Amino acid sequence: MFPEFKIVRRQRPVTIAVESSRFSRPAANAAIEAACDGPVSLSLTSGGDVLTGKYDGRRVWLETTRARSSGELARPLAPSEGVTARSAEVTTGSGRTSHASRRHGRVGRGVGRFALTLTGTMLTALTYEGGAWVARARVDLTEVGIEPRDESWLAGLTAGHEGSAEDVRSGAFGQLGLRDIRLVTYADGSPFREDDGTLLLTATSAGPGFFPTAHTSVWALDPVTYDLVRRGALYFRRDGLVYGDHATHLVRDGDEWLVTTSTWGGFKAPDKTDPSKPWSPVGVTIARSRADLTRGEHVLDSTPLALPTDGLMSVGVWDPHVLRRDDEWLVGYVSARKYFDFHTVLASGPSLDALNLRAARTDRTATEGTTLVPLGGTVVVGASDGRDNPRRVRARYPIFDLDLNEVAELRSAYVTNLPWPTLIPVGDEWLHVAFDGTPHGGRLPGYGTHGEVVISRSV
Repeated sequence: MFPEFKIVRRQRPVTIAVESSRFSRPAANAAIEAACDGPVSLSLTSGGDVLTGKYDGRRVWLETTRARSSGELARPLAPSEGVTARSAEVTTGSGRTSHASRRHGRVGRGVGRFALTLTGTMLTALTYEGGAWVARARVDLTEVGIEPRDESWLAGLTAGHEGSAEDVRSGAFGQLGLRDIRLVTYADGSPFREDDGTLLLTATSAGPGFFPTAHTSVWALDPVTYDLVRRGALYFRRDGLVYGDHATHLVRDGDEWLVTTSTWGGFKAPDKTDPSKPWSPVGVTIARSRADLTRGEHVLDSTPLALPTDGLMSVGVWDPHVLRRDDEWLVGYVSARKYFDFHTVLASGPSLDALNLRAARTDRTATEGTTLVPLGGTVVVGASDGRDNPRRVRARYPIFDLDLNEVAELRSAYVTNLPWPTLIPVGDEWLHVAFDGTPHGGRLPGYGTHGEVVISRSV
């Protein structure tokens, strides 16, 4: 059905600050970095809220100052994962806190650059040493009473620096890695190409931590050299805040763009030790726009896309991929029985607001990346069987028909984590764009800083 594939390129475009002449930020996705040969301080400020990363030549720590009304009482600090609150000082009209990691805050020699990033609600300080960025301190700003995803707060955001800062760069946060890569398509599933043949992709730009620190980015892929160039980013307005939602499919539908995405930007996993604690499931949203979403940064108004899960005992859905065939819409996605036990699902209907469950592969427990691929006058469904599946369906790319009967297996390298079957026709050949689970950023961020882009070509 598909030819065999061979890896032709691996790359990882790590970028901390995507430099911009104007620092104004549409979303809680910001960074400032600088070369340094001594103590340095970098800051992000909005109104009376001041977020500071400090490096004294030996240690790295964070300080936050939160503007408060005179009658507001200070609330106790809740240390972030891996980071302890070193001190808490409360002054008239403000709440000041300091945060350092006992295990990761002390650095050796050879620091070339220092950075402060805001990704979702996470503030992180990083050093560049030994050819890689390493997270040294971080704090969830909601734990100190700051909500950085609010647009009024973002409107006043500025960046500053003190000390030995040189070659200062500021702007959007880029990425520590790329994953969840999808081809930008027309509604019929064919590739959206620019006049020179350049292909476009959406990807999850990994932040320094779990999924809420990431966002959706747009990339140009040269189908000959396999070079990737960042083109912009998409953010999503919902529930009164702007989120870095991701695992996104961007579709050209007539004279507008249709965008479906997964609400990972607001995800909060259930607490297994305390089931009474609030948590936020993952769903799928949809947005439409006539703006050029292939370039620049955009905030899109998104609304829930109702994906059927009849009889599936579903606690969440993600990884949407949409295609219109004749007068029918097809939507591939993932449904989870719990976090994290998930499988492939396919729905269809005359419109995206009138979908019915068509098929589900409930024999899987770790299968995602559902992808609809036009092939020979029909449509097949690709997916990724992770290593946590039953033994017979581990570490492979199954190909299903539209009833989710397995009809083939993609013969391409199955790298670490859960690489997706993103298949792109190029003349008489095919490209397979995947990603692996290699982390970046040191041990402090934990899971979520992957991965490296792995491109294969048919042989």
